[in-house]
Amino acid sequence: MSDTATTETGERRAAEAGPRGERVRSDCWIGLTPELSGGVVLEVSSTVESTYGRSIRALCEQGARALGIEHARIRVEDGGALPFVLMARLEAAARRALGGLEARWLPECAQACREPARRERRRRSRLYLPGDQPKYMTNAGLHVPDAVILDLEDSVPPGAKDTARILVRNALRQVDFRGAERTVRINPGSLGLTDIDELADENVHLILIPKVESAEEVRAVDARLRERTESAVYLMPIIESSRGVMCASEIAAACERVVAVTIGLEDYTADVGVPRTEEGRESLWARSMIVNAARAAGVQAIDSVFSDVADTVGLRRSVLEAKALGFEGAGCIHPRQVRVVHEAFDPTPEEVLRARQIVCAFREASEHGLAVVSLGSKMIDPPVVERALKTVAQAVESGLLAADWEESGD
Repeated sequence: MSDTATTETGERRAAEAGPRGERVRSDCWIGLTPELSGGVVLEVSSTVESTYGRSIRALCEQGARALGIEHARIRVEDGGALPFVLMARLEAAARRALGGLEARWLPECAQACREPARRERRRRSRLYLPGDQPKYMTNAGLHVPDAVILDLEDSVPPGAKDTARILVRNALRQVDFRGAERTVRINPGSLGLTDIDELADENVHLILIPKVESAEEVRAVDARLRERTESAVYLMPIIESSRGVMCASEIAAACERVVAVTIGLEDYTADVGVPRTEEGRESLWARSMIVNAARAAGVQAIDSVFSDVADTVGLRRSVLEAKALGFEGAGCIHPRQVRVVHEAFDPTPEEVLRARQIVCAFREASEHGLAVVSLGSKMIDPPVVERALKTVAQAVESGLLAADWEESGD
């Protein structure tokens, strides 16, 4: 992609957005050259020309009007892009070509995208999707992750940040992620605040804040969200350095929007100057700090990603270890990891059976006015009952146990 930066003084120049080439799928390239006269001239080539060529031209003409473009030459090389993608690429090219362009071209918000955010929900898996790659977005919900992450940070090259931001905004309005929590990982610092300006009111449920080292960074995001939207948008800080780990308690309790805290082990191990190993001895203390900081603040602790997508055995071992440490979820960088993560974090049949027995014993004792609860030869303390109730709730939510299990005997 060429250098197409513009000023904010109304400067006009040729610009482009999106990938091009024979191997492009589910995306498109758009080049836009402003003209002084002659109206809007369209040149369209598409892999689906015979079926959708006329619709592509009509959509581009509609977009030019919406963006206030009266005279321009617009070239479209389409590789089967859905309308929300084509709309994003045209708007991005127009913003680059026409410095200071304030017009937006928003696709209609689909009904499936209007589900409100929920503070209390399971976050076993979060599936990362590059924010500039629409081909990964449209079917992500089929893999049934607890959350999808439209990533604007590490997976997006510096020169594509502006176009990815528009694409992610349109995806939040159009793509049905099938009930997954709609999450965006913003960029660090001031660039992340710019991301929020574009996305805060566009059906996002949760913002992942990368490379957090202080509570002030979290509160800055919270303040910008309060300026930009009245919707409930929650926060998950990512701690990725030794400084961040040392401030984990303050970060986890930075504001009421925080619902979870996670750790980025690739950056953390690089910061402390050690290689990341599968055994994880080098990060055990840091991960334990994250768990305790989250528990103290009353929020969820979420583990890092497992980077070897082909090693499902290692992934399962890593997730079981994370569960034993107190984590409630982990990141996924490939759809094939989602099922393994869910199975490892879900309670086992033995855990569900034990939890049911504890809950039943507790309720029976309560009905008889007994202050002491026992199961067999063991006394059951209130924390044990609380943990059992949580296990039963997780089993019901995961479909491992019927909601009416007490009546049905399931």
